[in-house]
Amino acid sequence: MARILAIDYGDRHLGLALSDSLEITAQPFGNYTLKEDESQNRLFFQKLIEEKRIEEIVVGFPLRMDGSEGRRADLTREFSRWLERVTGKKVTLWDERLTTREALKKLEGFKGNFKEKKKKEDQLAAVIILEAYLEKKRHHAENSEKNS
Repeated sequence: MARILAIDYGDRHLGLALSDSLEITAQPFGNYTLKEDESQNRLFFQKLIEEKRIEEIVVGFPLRMDGSEGRRADLTREFSRWLERVTGKKVTLWDERLTTREALKKLEGFKGNFKEKKKKEDQLAAVIILEAYLEKKRHHAENSEKNS
């Protein structure tokens, strides 16, 4: 089976998470800093998609608490369209409200410096996004089986 890539999108820094091949668990996969040269970003994602056999991508979508969209949502949508274009994979936008707060809660007591903590925070946010997405997929599959 294929894997799913989740991305916690920031202005320059991305947190990454991958599902296992059975789409059951989500693991942190590191961080990526967007480069000025768009071709480097394209090559990074194309190589990642091929090497990890990724079939689907989920990008955290930053809605405001009232559900409205702001400038960050526009930038995230633009990035997602670009990603879909350069990888040829379906990109799903996923509501990421409160994921950073949840990631920070999990990092309480972390002893690293600010930069290290920020990287872990971005990775954990991607994991939280992916876990929620996988849960929704499982729930949808279970309901489909019940209705068959």
